[in-house]
Amino acid sequence: MQFLTIVAALATVTANVVAAASTFKPARPPAVPLAVRSPYLNAWLHGGSSGAILPGSWPRHWTGNILGWQGLVAVDGVTYNWLGAAPGPAPVNQVSLEYTSTKSIFTFDVAGKVTMTVTFLSPVYPDDLARQSLQFSYISVKAKSSDGASHSVQVYMDVSGEWASGDVSQVVGWDSGQSGDLVYHKFSRQAQEQFRENSEIASWGDWYLTTRSGSGLTWQIGADTTVRGQFANNRLLANSKESNFRAVNDQWPVFAFSHDLGNVNQNDVERVFTLGLIQDQVINFAGLSGQLEPVPGLWKSYYQDDVSAVVAFYNDYQHAYDASSALDERVQTDSENAAGKDYAVVTTLAVRQTFGALQYAGTPSKPYIFLKEISSNSDIQTVDVIFPAYPIFMYLNATLGKYLLDPLYENQESGTYPNAYAEHDLGTFPVAKGYPEGNDEPMPLEECGNMIIMTLAYAQRTGDTAYLSAHYPKLAGWAQFLVEESLIPASQLSTDDFAGTLANQTNLAIKGIIALKAMSKIAQLTLNNDSFCEIADRYLEGWKGLGINSQANPPHTTLSYGDNDSHGLLYNIYADKLLNLNFVDQSIFDMQSNFYPTVASEYGVPLDTRHTWTKSDWEMFAAAVASESTRNMFISKLANWVGTTSTDRAMTDLYDAVTGGYPANGPTFVARPVMGGITTTQSLSPEEQRLFRLYGKLPSRSDHFAKHLKERKYFDSGDYAMSKAGKGDSVDTGAVGSQHPVPENIPHLSSPVSGPNGIGSVLHPHHHHQHHPGLQAGSPVKESSFLHRETSADDSEGTPGGSEEQQQQQSPEAAAPATTGEQQEIPVRR
Repeated sequence: MQFLTIVAALATVTANVVAAASTFKPARPPAVPLAVRSPYLNAWLHGGSSGAILPGSWPRHWTGNILGWQGLVAVDGVTYNWLGAAPGPAPVNQVSLEYTSTKSIFTFDVAGKVTMTVTFLSPVYPDDLARQSLQFSYISVKAKSSDGASHSVQVYMDVSGEWASGDVSQVVGWDSGQSGDLVYHKFSRQAQEQFRENSEIASWGDWYLTTRSGSGLTWQIGADTTVRGQFANNRLLANSKESNFRAVNDQWPVFAFSHDLGNVNQNDVERVFTLGLIQDQVINFAGLSGQLEPVPGLWKSYYQDDVSAVVAFYNDYQHAYDASSALDERVQTDSENAAGKDYAVVTTLAVRQTFGALQYAGTPSKPYIFLKEISSNSDIQTVDVIFPAYPIFMYLNATLGKYLLDPLYENQESGTYPNAYAEHDLGTFPVAKGYPEGNDEPMPLEECGNMIIMTLAYAQRTGDTAYLSAHYPKLAGWAQFLVEESLIPASQLSTDDFAGTLANQTNLAIKGIIALKAMSKIAQLTLNNDSFCEIADRYLEGWKGLGINSQANPPHTTLSYGDNDSHGLLYNIYADKLLNLNFVDQSIFDMQSNFYPTVASEYGVPLDTRHTWTKSDWEMFAAAVASESTRNMFISKLANWVGTTSTDRAMTDLYDAVTGGYPANGPTFVARPVMGGITTTQSLSPEEQRLFRLYGKLPSRSDHFAKHLKERKYFDSGDYAMSKAGKGDSVDTGAVGSQHPVPENIPHLSSPVSGPNGIGSVLHPHHHHQHHPGLQAGSPVKESSFLHRETSADDSEGTPGGSEEQQQQQSPEAAAPATTGEQQEIPVRR
């Protein structure tokens, strides 16, 4: 044991020496995706300032737990380590690492004799449900002579029972089999517990390690030291398996294959392995019935049984490689065209991470995509996690958005969710039971806005107005909630819940107001009465008076109304451009774009003034609608962070903008799918990006993009869409959305002092808004949450100011009008 410890220590030292020689392209990532295809097939190589070196390092689950995965290679009778941290053989020299959207490609030098190229391929199929539904990944191992001589080469790979159980005291069982010319090891927990996890690893399902048979193939199942020692000493395996099933940590059983490549010359010799998980039922879901029912993996509709799926995936390798290369090229090219090479550094790293949080379920006629929040908690279908990830789905295939939204609609339309606002999530992965008691994490304004915005974004890109009609009653109900709550937000959580509750959040309010404008579009597209457009217009004017510090140099929005010493990323205005509303004044975009560089730190712009922390997804939302110079500032700082951060796990979206590390005394986020928000700029076409930068607004798609409608699945948000939609289905919503506060109850800050370009003053573009009797100069600001009021949102008549009697009972201070300038006080409604 002491000898092995010394060898292991020497191997670690060697690996650290080797690390300095490795190059990284396009950057040295915080962690390298190895096999990332689902929440359970989610293996990474930790990076960090001295990491991302495969030889001598254990791959790890996104939780940080070790996943036993060992690779060895023998050249001319000497064995070396190319993957994993098993003691013994010296590590090969890692020459380079390159990552793309779907591949992590390592190049190794073995004793100056052989060059190995190992490619970890986790395909992403945005348009192919059958292929994307399989939780499998490829590993390609190539070897060729590097010195002109011929060399005898054997390659080895094993995985341990740690993949099958997060509790290593659990017993695993195993078997080996063959189908045609493919051989596989199958292993799983003996005590299967469906829809349960341990340490975020599934407690049910069967794992398969597969490769192609041939004259040089040998295999073995047994204790890790026995099997690895067999190959290290003999360069082949014993074609045997131990029969005593046991705990994962009882002599650590491993499942191994080795290939004898023969004498290798200057031409690559390749062997391919696949690794993955088969689960018949993948999610327990309470849908329209309101009752929990198992949902099958979508793969079951396409493949006869487990082995058929395993074989089909393996034999599909060439197609997978070609399709993945095409996607790699698409993301790389689009990223560079949109915002340069720095942008591609980040977007290419985000693709597998985002899709690795998805579970495909259901049937071809009714597919679902279930999303696991990952790391921040284990929630399933978290609306404010889907929202930041949404741009990548709109970019790659907007129909995926529908498959993500469907479970949320079905659960809430079953009638089991009691609240008037949108549900935060559906439970804890993989059980999507919803919240019949209404006790989900309360983010009412956040989630109502998110659902409306995402639903319209999907429909705009697919032309599916029937989807809008089908869910119109629910959408209109959420919009009515926003009528009551969005202009003056009560004390509540936003998606950035780690920062705590806060009243009068400027950024949260604009999300609700933009969502009301989006609801106006939805009403038009479904031929329903539009009672939301005018409200949104008036609310926007009120918001401009409340949320902007026009006296600052430069002017900017505040974190919360009246707190002129505060600021934050106004990332929610991105939705205005995503939906092509051209609703928010361009002066607001320009103002924020001018402001951000003045508060930027080394690694980005802080999320707000409460911390030096920032969030990369929201930075990119802000960057996507900023000027070219400000956008490039955001991107260059984020790309620099990717290559230099001290974080060493799957890319975090929350870090310290000053140090580049994890937040001190804050949460540690890793591997979250919100990184799909990095593709915000790509969710607009290159021409749209150019026009936006030139003119600050987008032309209607019917005017400029009509010729691309069929190809890009876009449709105009106005006349073109209506002509394509026909009459549509009118949905009777009764009084929902038909009532809204009268002007007297929505006081605006009518300041005589205007900021640059009119910012900070109330503008009245419509003559009928220029004067209203009773319009106050001050705006009441909520201090207490509606969640703690005596009356519920359902009891409200849609008047944010409450009843006339309630207003008359306010203190003189609360009723007093506010004035502009540093001395003004915004009155507080108590």
